[in-house]
Amino acid sequence: MAACARSSCVLRALAALLLLLLLVSAAAGGDALALGGGGNRRHARSYEHLQGDTRHRKLFNYQRMFLRIDPNGRVNGTRSRDDPHSILEITSVDVGVVAIRGLRSNYYLAISKKGEVYGSREYGVNCRLKERIEENGYNTYSSAQWRNRRRSMFVGLNANGRPLKGRKTRRKNTATHFLPIMV
Repeated sequence: MAACARSSCVLRALAALLLLLLLVSAAAGGDALALGGGGNRRHARSYEHLQGDTRHRKLFNYQRMFLRIDPNGRVNGTRSRDDPHSILEITSVDVGVVAIRGLRSNYYLAISKKGEVYGSREYGVNCRLKERIEENGYNTYSSAQWRNRRRSMFVGLNANGRPLKGRKTRRKNTATHFLPIMV
């Protein structure tokens, strides 16, 4: 009986010590869930270091077309590998959210509330796209702002290179799958 009382006292003391350590850590500005040691700590799910990351890529569609934004802001596809309007700048703006801008045209890729894919001169809510890597290794880009009947609206090209209406697209539709190719 004395042994049980002694072990419960030890457990209580350890719990109190652990609670005290957590309180001291929180008061010092530390995070109990932080990774690594030292002064430069970040939370396990913190991706702030990726915000603002910029990459220059060509987006090659599963339909064998390169996504392009022309000088008038029209979005379409081209089979030409050398088209200067197919070079895009992909900038990370939030966790899993990117902005895509044509380097030559200086237009942002955007999806309207109606699901129309177009080029926007100014960056706005229509230009925020969720980037997701699919099981087949291709990326999909859907509107971060708008949904249609609770379904995401994706950027996609048909076999003729015309943009698909976002309302008619689905994640599994291969017309919405793009490979980012380094330039």
